Amino acid sequence: MFTPPYPIITPRLVLRPFTEADLDDLHAFHSLPEVTRYLYWDARTREETKAALDRKIACASLGADGDALSVAAALSGGGPLIGDLTLFLRSREHRQGEIGFVFNPACQGRGLATEAAREILRIGFEGLGLHRIHGNCDARNTSSARLMERLGMRLEARLVENEFFAGAWSDELIYAMLAREWRASPAASPGPGA
Repeated sequence: MFTPPYPIITPRLVLRPFTEADLDDLHAFHSLPEVTRYLYWDARTREETKAALDRKIACASLGADGDALSVAAALSGGGPLIGDLTLFLRSREHRQGEIGFVFNPACQGRGLATEAAREILRIGFEGLGLHRIHGNCDARNTSSARLMERLGMRLEARLVENEFFAGAWSDELIYAMLAREWRASPAASPGPGA
């Protein structure tokens, strides 16, 4: 089993496991239709957010294929929870992972999602020793696509009309990064604690 060395401190954020105290902050953005527009779940009621939070609390480490590591991103200095990040272990044998992220739109446009997601890539490549990490998004979700590009992930594929999503056929973008690309990127060194 792998558990990151929490807390992970960045210049403006604290990355840590989710706790029951995160319910109000998580619900503040999980309940917004504009946040869930391109996700596989609809805007959540408080009860649905509580159930999602319980699942996130249980996803504190990675061990087997299919496991998910849920990471809370909060503003440093005791600030509120603003982000919900996930690292999925897709294949231990092939050292494959997948990144996911959902952020409070009130905090967009300041580079906070990039700062947090960069540390999830670090966990995957430097902590778990993954070879490849990918991320997927609906092609209409330009914010997520731009975030993955800022992380240095490259567009590998555009799957044309591969999903019937929210009443319409939609394209899916697949971005990825290899460990050697991570090591060559400016983000790879030094880490936040260095």
